[in-house]
Amino acid sequence: MSLSTWWLFVVTVFLLCGTPGPNMLHILSRSVSVGARRSWPAMAGCLSAVLLVLCASAAGLGALLLASPRVFEALRYAGVAYLLWLGIRSWRSGDAPLDVNESNLLGGSLSRASLFRGGLLVSLSNPKLLLFATAFLPQFVNRTQPQLPQFALLVASFGLCELFWYLTYAFGGQQLRRHLSRPALRRLFDRLTGAIFLGFGVLLLRYRPQ
Repeated sequence: MSLSTWWLFVVTVFLLCGTPGPNMLHILSRSVSVGARRSWPAMAGCLSAVLLVLCASAAGLGALLLASPRVFEALRYAGVAYLLWLGIRSWRSGDAPLDVNESNLLGGSLSRASLFRGGLLVSLSNPKLLLFATAFLPQFVNRTQPQLPQFALLVASFGLCELFWYLTYAFGGQQLRRHLSRPALRRLFDRLTGAIFLGFGVLLLRYRPQ
């Protein structure tokens, strides 16, 4: 892999990772809920899922799953259900008493394990990541050279770009958190977050791989 090819990959992935999506919305909402410092398990959960999918794609498992339409559809519907559940829980949390220091946007415990599990499930709930990894990563691999080091470099670069944006969104959530002590504003944020998660679920439901 040439330096120019790697640089093109990094720039493309950096821009794609920064685009608002379920992962970034989840990190933002977790940071608002528990603060940027305490949201690191959620970031670790999201990042672990991303790296797992990328490694599976590099190993050829992604292509194997995509070759089975029924398996891919099952994953897609499971993802839709989870995103819709997140949206409903977030929307309904706006009807509960609000405490900017202790509230939980998506319900449940705020333990580190719960935050990690939530991030992991949000990231794994989107089978489009699998499709993206399977179709995108191989385009930057030189087949005439050893492939494992190339895939390792691409996966590591992807992970660093993703982590940069997690930290950026977490910091943004921390700043936003300071302005949500008013119940009306917090309720608006909860319902806006819920509506966006519901929108992601509907978009995933309508999504069809080409």
